[in-house]
Amino acid sequence: MSTVEGPTEMTAARMAAAVLTTWVTLILLLLAPSPLPEHWRHYIYSPASMGLWILTMLVAPVVVCIVKWPWIKSGGR
Repeated sequence: MSTVEGPTEMTAARMAAAVLTTWVTLILLLLAPSPLPEHWRHYIYSPASMGLWILTMLVAPVVVCIVKWPWIKSGGR
């Protein structure tokens, strides 16, 4: 068996890396206000902002993959 990866596998790996990087960034942005005073958290972590964050978790990876498609397709060359 050959362990050489083809262009499809490399494209899938780069796309997965872009999605995971986007999700990690969004999670870090969610946790960034944690050290703020307790009375501010009610406004920062409101149901509306959490809904927008969840929506962003779904939409942002698609946008990143569209914007970074030349890099994903070419392998960073």
